[in-house]
Amino acid sequence: MPEKTVQKEPGKKPAPSKKPKPQQEVVVQISLSELHPFPDHPFQVREDASMQETAESVKEYGVLVPALARPREDGGYELIAGHRRKHACELAGLATMPVIVRDIDRDAATIIMVDSNLQRENILPSERAKAYKMKMEAIKRQGARTDLTSPKISAKFRSDDEVGQDAGVSGDTIRNYIALTQLVPELQQMVDEKKIALSPAYQIAALTPKEQGLLLETIDSEQATPRSRRHSG
Repeated sequence: MPEKTVQKEPGKKPAPSKKPKPQQEVVVQISLSELHPFPDHPFQVREDASMQETAESVKEYGVLVPALARPREDGGYELIAGHRRKHACELAGLATMPVIVRDIDRDAATIIMVDSNLQRENILPSERAKAYKMKMEAIKRQGARTDLTSPKISAKFRSDDEVGQDAGVSGDTIRNYIALTQLVPELQQMVDEKKIALSPAYQIAALTPKEQGLLLETIDSEQATPRSRRHSG
């Protein structure tokens, strides 16, 4: 049976596509005083040789890659990506910097903030641990809003694995790093300074704060760490 052909009415224009056009983002110059740090930002802005090089580059060429920020309820903007660039601008004596303003919620902003910083070199274990935890919790909250029937434990494992997949590591690695956030600050610093290796640090993180305090006293009195032990002769 021959197929019927649809005859177009003469002079009738085709219906316009209902697909929305992508919103074009605009780069704007924003005063540094209006740019506020991301709450609980886990990555330090260090006064090191790399920062001095960045400041010199900004002074000579300006900021080549715009920062990313979102509007704050209290006014001004919350930096998502660009904390180091902002500080470099301050060192270079600039009053403004180029920024893309994106109106997104906190969880989406957290995920972008973590992903944009994890590519940097010389990230401390404590920074990576806090960043992984922030991203995992943001993913869990997003999942809770879209799938309220999922058991919490399965949502937890899915979010761990998703963070790991994005970072190119296993979910177990993510869980181990997140465990480091349970260390008391003194032990976290020792891990960052490589006085305690990661493997024993994961196990120490399972101890209570009181037990970790006793371990610190032992380390101090015997001048030993879980990574290496020095014996008096």
